[in-house]
Amino acid sequence: MKQERDTVSKRSVIQAAIQLFNTKGFNGTSVRDIAGKAEVNVALISYYFNGKKGLAEYLMTSFLEGYVKEIEAAYQQLDMKSAKTCLIDAIQRVMEYQHQNRQLARFVHREITFDSVLVREIMTTYLSKEKFYFSKIYEVGFARKEFRPQSIDYIIMQMKGMLSMPFLHPQYILEVHHIQPHEHYFIDRYTKQLKEWIELYICDTESWGVRPLVMNG
Repeated sequence: MKQERDTVSKRSVIQAAIQLFNTKGFNGTSVRDIAGKAEVNVALISYYFNGKKGLAEYLMTSFLEGYVKEIEAAYQQLDMKSAKTCLIDAIQRVMEYQHQNRQLARFVHREITFDSVLVREIMTTYLSKEKFYFSKIYEVGFARKEFRPQSIDYIIMQMKGMLSMPFLHPQYILEVHHIQPHEHYFIDRYTKQLKEWIELYICDTESWGVRPLVMNG
């Protein structure tokens, strides 16, 4: 019974923190704010997460662990599927994962724009893995002549910007384009546009005089 109550309380703290960090910012949110919104004792935040910084670290690492796993799952199919299929699968997985965790995604994407010891550790641990898996998919695509030759670093940077944009700037999408970014219809449409970008910009080998190697999938 106590374990069940602890689980509910911990979940309430996590949800409260995500909402407050997004609306008031990390520095603008106090431990008392989080405890009040979660309707728990302030001491529980120290007990569960060792304070506000520990809570932010938990949120960021748990999100990025799941994020990287989605890319890894697509990468692991390279021996059986084409690089193009694996790349599209990785993008679909990442977009769906972020949509399901969109408030947390917004917080994490915003926080990693700041320079801190935690962010540097995250870059080394998680974002380097992200780069590794995407790089390997592109390298295989180049080797099989599925993708037209280009800089892996720059194409990954460009792609990462497109993957994070809907979750980092939902207010811009809502206020300027009058589109509801939280609706699944939007993510489906946006992901479709990303697939078309892959077809035209990554896989258009004909204009480069490269004949692609066709594989199953």
